[in-house]
This record gives sequence, C-alpha cells and structure tokens, in this order.
Amino acid sequence: MPHALSMPAPGFQAIILCGPGSSFPTFTANPDESPKALIPIANRPMVWYPIDFCYRMGITNITLIAPPSSASAITTALNTNPHLTSLPLPKPYLLAPKNLEQTTGTAEIFRLPEVKEIVTGDFIVLPCDLVCELGGESLLEAWMVKEAGLGGATGGGHEFTGPKMALGGERGGRRGGLGVWYETRGETIVKGEETDFIATSPIESGSVPPSKLSLLNNISKLVYSVPTDTLNDITEEKKSLPIRHRLIREHPRIRMLSSHRDAHIYIFPAWVLDMINANEHMESIGEDVIGWWAKSGWQDGLGDKLGLREVLSVPALADIDDSLMGNSPEHDDIDFSRLSTTFTSNLQSTETPGKEKLVVPPILAFIQPKGGKMIRRVDTAPLLLSVSLQLAKLEAIDAVGKDASSPFAHQAKVAYPEGIASKTTITRPDCLLAENVTVEEKSSIKECVIGANCQIKQGAKLQRCVLMDGVVVEKCCKLTGCILGRRSQIGEDSILLDCEVQENLLVEAGTEDKNSKLMSSEGMEATEEEIQESFADGEGDQAMEMEDSQGISLDG
Repeated sequence: MPHALSMPAPGFQAIILCGPGSSFPTFTANPDESPKALIPIANRPMVWYPIDFCYRMGITNITLIAPPSSASAITTALNTNPHLTSLPLPKPYLLAPKNLEQTTGTAEIFRLPEVKEIVTGDFIVLPCDLVCELGGESLLEAWMVKEAGLGGATGGGHEFTGPKMALGGERGGRRGGLGVWYETRGETIVKGEETDFIATSPIESGSVPPSKLSLLNNISKLVYSVPTDTLNDITEEKKSLPIRHRLIREHPRIRMLSSHRDAHIYIFPAWVLDMINANEHMESIGEDVIGWWAKSGWQDGLGDKLGLREVLSVPALADIDDSLMGNSPEHDDIDFSRLSTTFTSNLQSTETPGKEKLVVPPILAFIQPKGGKMIRRVDTAPLLLSVSLQLAKLEAIDAVGKDASSPFAHQAKVAYPEGIASKTTITRPDCLLAENVTVEEKSSIKECVIGANCQIKQGAKLQRCVLMDGVVVEKCCKLTGCILGRRSQIGEDSILLDCEVQENLLVEAGTEDKNSKLMSSEGMEATEEEIQESFADGEGDQAMEMEDSQGISLDG
C-alpha cells in the first residue's frame, strides 16, 4: 500500500480517455468492434495498464470515457477479459457521453455535460495507451508536497498569493498542476516517434533538501510546451528562435528539451475544469490547455485573456475575449541567437496600471531521468511492437516471486507448456506465450509475444513478432518484425518482413511482402476516411499556428 502521505484525498478521481485509435489503422479499421483501448500490449488489453497505474497509486474512483459506438465492446471486455475481470474492486466505470465522437478533442471532452457532472474535485487525466512502470503514488506525493499539501493547505514548494475564491479550499486557487514528460532516446528508440519541445525553469529548493531517491529532484516549472514538429515549422519560418523579454525577466534560468514526449499524465486541481469550460478555443489538453497555462504564468495579459482572474476569484465564469490571439507586440520578439549572457532589458512592464497582478498557479513538469522506470505512450504500431517486446523480457513471477517482479510481469513466460512440441526453439528470456498456444515441431520463436489460442504450425520461424489472440501461422512461414491482428491466418510458405496484418485476414499461401499494411478492401476504405477526418479536424493546430505567427510565445 502507498505511504499515507501519498494517498489521494477522498474524492480524488481518475479519468482515462479511450480514444479512437486513428494511428492504428490496421487494427482499428472498425473502432466500434475493435477500439484502440482493447489492443493488446504484451497480451494485456491496452487500457489495463492505466487502470493498474491508478490502483497502484491508491485511486479507485476510475472513469473510462469512450464514444458511445465503442461502449459495447469495452463493456464486454470489462466483464469477460480475464485481465480486466481480475482487477480489484471497485471496478472502473465506463461513461459514453452521447455527443462524444471519435474526433472530439481531449479538452472538448471536459466540456460535455456528462463529464462536467462527474468531475467533482481534484482529478488525474490519463490516456488509454499509457504504460507507466513508475509508481503513481510517488508522483502524487510530489504534487502534494509542491502544490497541495495536506488537508487542502498549501504545500511546501511555494505559497500561492493570487485571488481567492469565495468557496475557499482548492477552488481558492492555491493548487497548480503536474504533468509528466519522458525521454524518447532511452533503451529503446523508435524511429519517427513524436516528441515535444518544452522549456522549464527550476523551482527554489526548500530548507530541507529532498532525498536522492525523491521525484522532487526531477520536478521543475513548465514555462512552454509545444510539439516539436510545430517548433520546427516556427523556426523554419522565422529563421531564428524568437523569445520574449518577459520570459527572460521572469525566468533567467531556462532548460530546453526537444527529445522528450508528453506522457499525458496530468494531475489537475478542480479549477482547471473551469478554465477549460471558459475557453472554447481549447481543443487539446496537451497542446492547448497545458501550452496556454504554462505561458500564462509569465506572459502579460494572457491569464486575463484566458479568464483566469475570474476562474480563480469568483464562482461565475466571465465571458472570454474572442481576440485570444491578439497579444503580440512585435517589439517583444528578439532573436535568441543574438542574446548575450549579460543582456539587461530596460523595457517597462506592460501590466495594466491600477490592476492587481494576476498570479497563476504553475503547471509543474516531472522530467523522467535517464535510466528511470518505463514510461511510454503506445500509440503507433512500431511502439506497440517495441514496448510489447520490451515487456516480454521481464522476468516472470514464478521465477522471481511477486515482491521482486515488475508490476507488468506475467505469472509465467509460457502459460501452456503442454502445447509446445519437443523439437522446437523458444528463447524464453525474451518471449511471452499466452494460454492455449500450440507450437509444432521444428518451429523457431525468438523475441516474440504470442497471444492466447494461437497456432504455430510445423517449421514456422518467427522473430521479433507480436501475434494477437487466435492467430494461425501455417507451415514453413518466415515472419520478422510483424504484428498480426486477432484471428488472422498466414498461409504456408509466406515470407513477411515488417508487416502489419489486419484482424480476420487470410494471407494467401506463398505471399512475400515487406513494410506493408495487409488489410481488406473495407479496412483500406476506413483508413482513407480517418485520414480525411484528421485533416478536417485541425482547428486546435490552426489556433496554435496563429499564435506562433504573431510572436506570442517562446518558440525555441
């Protein structure tokens, strides 16, 4: 059990967002029957990992939010999948708001009436594709120390002195938030993985330094966050790395990181929901809510434009100014390449005379240290393959014991030894075979994850592959770096390299292919529709681009 300090306060809840899986076109061509949340990672449904993360940190009030079209499949899995049914009580609750669609933005979800009704206090937001070995209780403890304290009192990190809400307590505006970013260039590097550019500022240390093992050593104040692709577009357009004088005055020590990625783990105080509801421009939590919030702590006037003065001071929400992007004095941009370490600005403050300075509670960033426990988003097929194979290397519980094993370890490397023929090769240290898997003679399986009820016929050779449940690999096939969807069948003598195979698909005997997505014609048509929808659903990105083109933000 977590230490008492790290236990969440009564009412603390977790919201797990179960998205459409458009980045998995091969395996979610029909998201109603095969939603992303149920794609297996190392033989467990994807959504099992964030649910387990919540239970390990002491949170049992867990709500899964999914589109109504996916609700039936997820409900069935919660009631029948052995990994989900074995979860402790109380079980997660599934909420399917009637107006939630596959293309609804993550911030827009929190403006839906059904979601606003269930969020009653401080909450944590998680994606369904999170695999986090780090204990959530340690993150929660760090947030409590820096932002919340115990019993609603301000913690030891700093004292928030901004406007207080009549309701008092947390809604008095004393708490900030916490997000998590992890290094993508760790033990496993996946080509093409998304990254985010972030800028952080150190937090003043307290009178008693934290222990070397404390997460507080890796927590700083977030002052800017944007996807690295967006940053590259900005620097290419401006031919420089523009930065604002105000940021330098407020935060003279800035650390910039471009190889980290937002884990989409957010610990939020309740007032964040009011901020989201006051700003219809906010479509994405990662890009809009976190991005705007980080800058509002140092950019003059931005907090007022976001309605934070009203959010943090009175229960009623004020009308938001539609000219959200209009805070862009050209003289406030400078070329980062020309900055000197001895530069001193003489610019006068642009705060409105006679108006009390708005102090915005900060959003803090936990930056995963090198060699830390696994934190990954698994939102593409290459990451699905990489993370599944990485988890397959974990020692089994029956080998090292439950106390010494990883929270993601399986009971045994080979769950059904009786199904393995005598003359086979299976490298057990890096393989994982689920229940009722049969492997015939002269077969070779190296560094693979094989789901339940799969059949590997005589002479088949598999290396670095992931097979979902019910796959049949016929005789003498050679598969390398492949992901095979549920109940797919690979015909005899087929040779596949780095391929993805859609569920229920029959690959004809003798097929030779590489770097392909093998799908039915219906699946290909669904994929084209998803691509068109993604292009049409770009208002949040356009808003960010408009902001950057006007020089509002730090772009470096």
